[in-house]
Amino acid sequence: MKVTLINTSDGDGGAAAACMRLLNALGSQNVDARLLVEHKQSNDDRVEGVARNFITNLKAKFDFLYERLPFMFFHEKDKSVRFAFSTAPTGVSIHNRQIVKDADILHLHWTNSGFLSIADLKELVDTGKPIVWTLHDMWAFTGGCHYAGTCDNFMRECGNCPFLRDASDNDISHSGWLRKAALFKNAQNITFVTCSQWLAGVAKQSSLLKDFRIESIPNPIDVELFSPQNNMVAREKRGINPAAKIILFGAANINDRRKGINYLIEALNILKTDYPQNEKTEVVIFGKNNRFDVTQLPFKVHELSLITSPKELAEIYGMADVFVTPSLEDNLPNTVMEALACGTPVVAFNTGGIPEMVDHEQNGYLAEFRSAADLAKGLDKILNTTDAATLSANARQKVLDNYTNEKVARQYMDLYQSILK
Repeated sequence: MKVTLINTSDGDGGAAAACMRLLNALGSQNVDARLLVEHKQSNDDRVEGVARNFITNLKAKFDFLYERLPFMFFHEKDKSVRFAFSTAPTGVSIHNRQIVKDADILHLHWTNSGFLSIADLKELVDTGKPIVWTLHDMWAFTGGCHYAGTCDNFMRECGNCPFLRDASDNDISHSGWLRKAALFKNAQNITFVTCSQWLAGVAKQSSLLKDFRIESIPNPIDVELFSPQNNMVAREKRGINPAAKIILFGAANINDRRKGINYLIEALNILKTDYPQNEKTEVVIFGKNNRFDVTQLPFKVHELSLITSPKELAEIYGMADVFVTPSLEDNLPNTVMEALACGTPVVAFNTGGIPEMVDHEQNGYLAEFRSAADLAKGLDKILNTTDAATLSANARQKVLDNYTNEKVARQYMDLYQSILK
């Protein structure tokens, strides 16, 4: 069985990390899997990049700008949604590439940012090859947004999109929906997979995917790499007080509107004023940060910027007493899985796929959605628990029971076999 995974990148973003982890998981089970990306960043021989010379790199840059600039100049409601909506008007044709022709199964992941247009996706469907499409967000079944928030227009035909300043019945979200409807018409060779049961439930309510086969298979994680670490060594290495209670927060981009940083600010202020026993708490932040002023936080802050080394990331999770994610919309966040694998309890809002990973007061705390007060309460509970060892063990066990390379690869292998029968 030859499987070709397809993703925009092998290095940037959560989908890229999840896709590379799946590539490794399948390889560990002797599946002949390769990955086709637009921009290759790794040295992995199993990964093939499309943009490999001056001309193809120039084409890739043009495609990215051709999608982004018209949206920015004519359609976006404000800057907060700049990368929250993708029109996919242009991209690169890959259906004649040898890595695609040789595949028994094409396995799509995240293909936006100018990699594959909707027309390019249609070419793959028209090959007739079995396609598995793992959804890392909602884009495949909306008119263009990656997460719909409170909007449920995707259950009908989209239009009047809240992300657009020129919203109307026939706006670009409606035209995007129509293009996807044409893409999926008679596309009986596609099976959809969602990383969380939550997203599967949402997809099944959508007008575009309601009649397709939709399975739920989580992302895998290397439990040898992401494992409990020596807390004191990791802190000493970064000059962090070994006696402090450490709250860890991180994301690929901490300014992303979905990551809820304003709720974190409010929750930490409540923690400082209403729970004085946490006065020696310190905060560690990692991730891209273009504009957030960390001095807004009421505790001492250690800012680590963007961490690209998985080994270093595991060390950082291991030195924390709790990982907090005030995310407002998320599928199955890699950060939550990584923290749990390292034995670090998680405090998060009860939303999206997060409750599938965080068991309330067993390996973390699920706060009432959008309640900064409850988020603060959860942080206090975890920071001052009398049974930190049990919380940590439960966190680790959750991952061992559900998200190992072997367990996830087996689920995909079973799916592949069921499609090829």
